[in-house]
Amino acid sequence: MAEQMETINVVPHAKRHEVAKAASPSWFIAKINPVSRFIGALILCIPMFFTLDVVSASVAFGLEMLLLWIGGLAPWTVLRKTWPVWIAAAGSFISVSLYGKTSGTVLADFGFIVVSQGSVYLAAATFLRVAAIAVPGVILALGLDPTDLADGLVQILHLPSRFVYGGLAGMRMFTLLQDDWRALGQSRRSRGLGDGSAIKRVFSQAFSLLVVSIRRGTKLATAMEARGFGSDAPRSQARESKLHAVDWVFYAICVAVPAIALYAAYRTGYWNWAFSNTAS
Repeated sequence: MAEQMETINVVPHAKRHEVAKAASPSWFIAKINPVSRFIGALILCIPMFFTLDVVSASVAFGLEMLLLWIGGLAPWTVLRKTWPVWIAAAGSFISVSLYGKTSGTVLADFGFIVVSQGSVYLAAATFLRVAAIAVPGVILALGLDPTDLADGLVQILHLPSRFVYGGLAGMRMFTLLQDDWRALGQSRRSRGLGDGSAIKRVFSQAFSLLVVSIRRGTKLATAMEARGFGSDAPRSQARESKLHAVDWVFYAICVAVPAIALYAAYRTGYWNWAFSNTAS
């Protein structure tokens, strides 16, 4: 009796219907190309490094919160999703107020720690600048799919596909390190090697994890070479990544926000070069 062969039906890529994952908590940011989100964050944040004053930082932060609210993120939602930023901003406020440039009336003098009006002003400006720079960066990174970002880097910025997709594969495998660490620990315990010094066990296990990672990286490189990633021939793309009108609107917003903030600081006379006002 002849064995009945089992057939597996493969659906073509063009006919597949997959549920789209939420790319961002904001409806507007979700429509932006991942590459635009990365470049827009740089355009939005880099100009704020050149000035250290309350006006520019507060104007930029206020505009960002208003635009995020319009884009579907309420201010309290932004504060909840960016709580590490506020911890860092509070730390910068404390450090600059205690060790910043001394000027104006001295409010407190503890020997090598002097709190003055000038240092408190710089601390407030630093606090607002950290918020204005980090908050939009964190919000733009939320929900960003590494695969979509890799496709955009290859198709839009024309970066080498071998480098980009190799990094993507390595990032995907990075989550396996925790499982490898647990498996190595259990393996060593089963052989009676996990009862010694904890410090010695950590270093020995870390070396074993390094060996496992190198072996996995070698297999990954071989698999990518087998799929033609080392060739100079043009490659087809399973997913198309391109810019739309919403991306150019986003670029215009990213240019306008720091421009308005810096112009407001210049017109009000609060402009201060950031590189000459933090040292004591």
